[in-house]
Amino acid sequence: MTPLRKRMIRELELQRKAPRTIEAYVSAVKELADHYGRSPADLSVEEIRDFFHNMIVVRKLAWSSCNQRLCGVSFFYREVLGKPFELRIPMKRSSRLPVPLSRQEVKRLLTAVTNLKHRTMLMTAYGAGLRVSELVRLRAEDIHSDRMLIHIRNAKRNKDRYTLLSPRLLAELRTYWCQYRPQLWLFPGRIQGEPLTSDTIRKVFCAAKEKVDVTRGGGIHCLRHSFATHLLESGVDLVTIQRLLGHASLKTTAIYLHVTEKHLSSIKSPLDLLRMPQNGELE
Repeated sequence: MTPLRKRMIRELELQRKAPRTIEAYVSAVKELADHYGRSPADLSVEEIRDFFHNMIVVRKLAWSSCNQRLCGVSFFYREVLGKPFELRIPMKRSSRLPVPLSRQEVKRLLTAVTNLKHRTMLMTAYGAGLRVSELVRLRAEDIHSDRMLIHIRNAKRNKDRYTLLSPRLLAELRTYWCQYRPQLWLFPGRIQGEPLTSDTIRKVFCAAKEKVDVTRGGGIHCLRHSFATHLLESGVDLVTIQRLLGHASLKTTAIYLHVTEKHLSSIKSPLDLLRMPQNGELE
């Protein structure tokens, strides 16, 4: 490990950044250094601008990926090197709506997974509305069966929260625990003491989708979208869903209003409010 990387990690830890944030920021600076084959401390602002230009125009990375790298590089120059960093790259969030699965699609998908561990993971992701990063870091002690809650630790923005523990999921988790007896992590990986990787869970989900021929929804994050959408359709209020998802802003949660069948079906088109005679002319 280079002295610069040690300094950056130390500064990130001093500022109490979450482990995943530290990993992402350090990775962003390493990617910048590898791009030019030189120390990032020796790069000019124009070279850094070219790096991000390539990322946006050539590699066409998503807004979130570009933004995370920019935050990491900014932190390195400002907090580690103590240099002014005035790079401004306007980045626009995608306006695409989340694509949830229907209840029947979720049922088909979960039913098709015969491996107990894999099915339990996917049921937990959907039943509790978890991000994949939250799912892999669950511990057995986070399952509060007496309160029917799941404790999510060090989630996005290093925040804790509680989410739902359904009776059906609890029964599945008990069956899973009796067979696997996990020690530290609820879903351990192959390496002793390490949790299952996010990529492994993503592959399990994609294989299940392919098996039942579900093409909508994208990656495993659509289970979280489905959780929120199905709660809203069941009459749960937005503020409660916001807390269960761990959203910082209600505006983020409100996007599910655009994809909820119950909400849309309750709205009448202005055309239906017009009085139309038999000949088709307006009265």
